[in-house]
Amino acid sequence: MKIWKLVPRIWYYFRIGYNTYLTFLMGFISTLVTVYYLAIKSMPEIELLFSRFWLFAILATIVGTPISVLVGWIHAKRSGLLSAEIDISVEANPYNYKLFPGYWKEVAFPAYLEMLRLAKGLSEKESLLTAQDKARIEKLEKMFKTLIEGGYVGLPRKRLDS
Repeated sequence: MKIWKLVPRIWYYFRIGYNTYLTFLMGFISTLVTVYYLAIKSMPEIELLFSRFWLFAILATIVGTPISVLVGWIHAKRSGLLSAEIDISVEANPYNYKLFPGYWKEVAFPAYLEMLRLAKGLSEKESLLTAQDKARIEKLEKMFKTLIEGGYVGLPRKRLDS
């Protein structure tokens, strides 16, 4: 694999590992430590409830986990935020305008192209095609060839709502 293809992959894996796992864990621990030692330790009334850090950490985890799950559920199911994230991902994904490597590029679309050509040939033989039909089929053939050769069809990187 060429270095110019490897670097973005490494960057992606780094971001996923760092943002999803390391930062989450460090942020969680940092929040617990900060709240306990800066807020709870400075208020004697509350410190009576949480005399030990581990007690506070367990209670915060027990209370914080369901709250986090609820907020995540609201984000995914009840707000427009997740759909906006997916819209942006779809707009930026080049595979929405070209073929995925493997089965689609090597088998499925060449088979679709061949079936289109066979149907066109049979239709021409039986004189069933109008000039408009033939033009549409030729346009499709050209797009199939472009996709199979690794090219793009449509308008990649263009906003869907514009």
